[in-house]
Amino acid sequence: MRILVLNVNTTASMTRSIGDSARSAASPGTEIIELTPNFGADSCEGNFESYLAAIAVMDKVVNYTEPFDAVIQAGYGEHGREGLQELLDVPVVDITEAAASTAQFLGHKYSVVTTLDRTVPLIEDRLKLAGLTDRCASVRASGLGVLELESDPERAVAAIVEQSRQAVENDKAEVIVLGCGGMAELEARVAAATGVPIVDGVRAAVTIAESLVRLGLSTSKVRTYATPRPKVVTGWPITKENIAADVASR
Repeated sequence: MRILVLNVNTTASMTRSIGDSARSAASPGTEIIELTPNFGADSCEGNFESYLAAIAVMDKVVNYTEPFDAVIQAGYGEHGREGLQELLDVPVVDITEAAASTAQFLGHKYSVVTTLDRTVPLIEDRLKLAGLTDRCASVRASGLGVLELESDPERAVAAIVEQSRQAVENDKAEVIVLGCGGMAELEARVAAATGVPIVDGVRAAVTIAESLVRLGLSTSKVRTYATPRPKVVTGWPITKENIAADVASR
């Protein structure tokens, strides 16, 4: 089984971290291919960057010419999952939905701890669209930018731990979801500080994608995510490297 894991930003070191996290959750025989978009922002922290990332992720996937069995979009609260589902015949799993749905198996209420406060509305909207808000106690911001997760990891962990503690103590959350793909591999440290289960969306998405592939299930194509109708799409795909003619004609 081969799963593509798409970072939504262009920071290669974060792509590697996401890939390592995905591999740590993958079953024997599952190959994880992590990919970085060819264009876009070095971190996604607002609507402009998120919509740009959606196009970049779709562009990267349609340029990938080797076979694959599933795709994971590794950006918390980002746009683009629906477009990928239209373009592809394999399962598409978004880490926002994967993490929140997994959290609901582990406790009555969950809270999301993310990066900057400006990303909170985007996450709330994605959870609402996915029907996952009823058991969401809160979405909290650590106050740190995505890139600070790598440049100042100790400060990042401290801020995430503090918001996680407040979510448990004040919001009555019983599970914490790490609301950024760049927070991969922080579960153990946050769990030790809070005493509650911690869900990383990348790892959760891998197990869900594997399950869908093994069950032989993929996106319904009868209506909402039907394959795009044949038409001329000017300038698409944006990146022309190594693309097969039949994919370019979509």
